[in-house]
Amino acid sequence: MKMRLIVITGVTATGKTEISIELARKIKGEIISADSMMVYRFMDIGTAKPTPEERQSIPHHLIDVVNPDEEFSAKDFLKIADEKIKEITEKGKTPVIVGGTWLYIQALLHGLTDAPPSDWKLRENLYKKDKKELYSELKDVDPQYASKIHPNDKKRVIRALEVYYLTGKPFSQYHLKHRFKEKRYSFTGFVLDRSREEIMLRVEKRVEYMFRRGLVEEVERLLDMGYEKP
Repeated sequence: MKMRLIVITGVTATGKTEISIELARKIKGEIISADSMMVYRFMDIGTAKPTPEERQSIPHHLIDVVNPDEEFSAKDFLKIADEKIKEITEKGKTPVIVGGTWLYIQALLHGLTDAPPSDWKLRENLYKKDKKELYSELKDVDPQYASKIHPNDKKRVIRALEVYYLTGKPFSQYHLKHRFKEKRYSFTGFVLDRSREEIMLRVEKRVEYMFRRGLVEEVERLLDMGYEKP
């Protein structure tokens, strides 16, 4: 029998944190973050991590895992998340997966493709290129995958190009082979949604709140610690 999960996802500022904490309180759950930025230490305000008070009231996992200059992949997320799900379930509690990084959620629920691991030298060279140039390259070598992602999604564009240049095969071919049909867990999922106007208003309020909390000072501390590379 597969372990049961609750999954809460949605775009930025839809209220995932507030709802997940309230839900976890009601069902005796623990939260596993599926956010690709919250795994980094020292970046609390800019990544909108739950406050220390919120994290004290409800256990949170997959937050503050690595330093800003360390790599953290979907494969790393999957390994740790599987371990935490098992631990939480064995305590008689419900794992609540919360975050907007769809790659992490997809990997957790359906597994990863057998695409090759990252080549950081190749990736670094690709990151030097302009987004328009990269997307144009992707349309040439893998139009099927290019049609599924936004031209400004530089991270996904680079990953697709990386796979193609390493293997000579389009990234979409790996997705087609995998098809993501297998369910690794039994889950109930919720995708939070709000109108564009409401999201923009909430984002503006969030940014103002970040500056009041000390966003500038947080960035200055990161620079003083030597974390200058984007």
